[in-house]
Amino acid sequence: MSAGMAPNPKLTVGVLGATGMVGQRYVSLLAEHPWFRVAVVAASAKSAGQRYSDAVSGRWALGTDVPASAGNLVVRDAADAAGICDEVDFVFCAVDLPKDETRALEDAYARRETPVVSNNSAHRATPDVPMIVPEVNPEHAELVVAQRRRLGTRRGFVTVKSNCSLQSYVPAIHPLLDFAPSKLSVATYQALSGAGKTLASWPEMVDNVIPFIKGEEEKSEQEPMKIWGRLDTDHIANARTPVISASCYRVPVSDGHMAAVSISFDKKPSRDEILARWREFTGKPQRLGLPSAPKPPLVYFDEEARPQTRLDRDAGNGMAITLGRLRPDSIFDWRFVGLSHNTVRGAAGGAVLTAELLVADGYIAKK
Repeated sequence: MSAGMAPNPKLTVGVLGATGMVGQRYVSLLAEHPWFRVAVVAASAKSAGQRYSDAVSGRWALGTDVPASAGNLVVRDAADAAGICDEVDFVFCAVDLPKDETRALEDAYARRETPVVSNNSAHRATPDVPMIVPEVNPEHAELVVAQRRRLGTRRGFVTVKSNCSLQSYVPAIHPLLDFAPSKLSVATYQALSGAGKTLASWPEMVDNVIPFIKGEEEKSEQEPMKIWGRLDTDHIANARTPVISASCYRVPVSDGHMAAVSISFDKKPSRDEILARWREFTGKPQRLGLPSAPKPPLVYFDEEARPQTRLDRDAGNGMAITLGRLRPDSIFDWRFVGLSHNTVRGAAGGAVLTAELLVADGYIAKK
């Protein structure tokens, strides 16, 4: 399927965790989506029964208004998998629950024959749950077959997004894999929205940097190994290189995760070779013409002081990764800077693109 072969009628979608910051981004991105229509917004029992516009009143974190198409929907209890599954073709999940509860909730939807495209980390280490960056490892969607066999389902399954900060550099390294990257040191400078907060709601962050984000460094070092791993029937055999050392910092920026990357290769490429790979890189979403696919996915700036968060986080409607400052490194081979919009590319937008890919490949369809 391509962009010219959109589902008709549109697929009906539920957004679980719709009142949170990532859930709000889902609702906003899906308001005019050519393939998907939001039929259900769901959250905790505390919000259930309210009109969506009332439930997010005073906490709507985006610069645009609440979409009219969603504002009058009555918020459902996300725990009501039985009721919600009867009304949707698949769901996006961005609930804020402990990992074991999130896993149980997502499995409940999948077992009721409703595919789940999750922004949560609960299932990222589950062997037969694909963790997809659409331009990087679309073939991992084949794991759905093995997962359905384990779950005993015909169409239900769970797929997940990777950690949001990885989007700033993993897609940039991917077209360089044949140069055999061996070691990678990365420091990520992560926006407040990654914690679901703003400067107004987190005044302690004003004029401040916090050098610790719980769990982020472990995710940053481990998740790329699954993304770059090899599909092996019913699981992913993780890659072993490059070895990654990560440091993660919370900075007083509204949106946009920046990464400072230093990298060594067994087959060191020239600067021109790296820039050519970035310039020419495209993935399956671009080849299929998927609605949310950025063209191009990687954008390099020659200016010394780019990319900048305020100027460049919205590149490609927030779905492109912007790069700059490629230069020699005195310890590693090369270093560069990457930037991505953490709630668009890194969260809701990346999941929407994943869903488009799964629809195009036939894993999600009308019930």
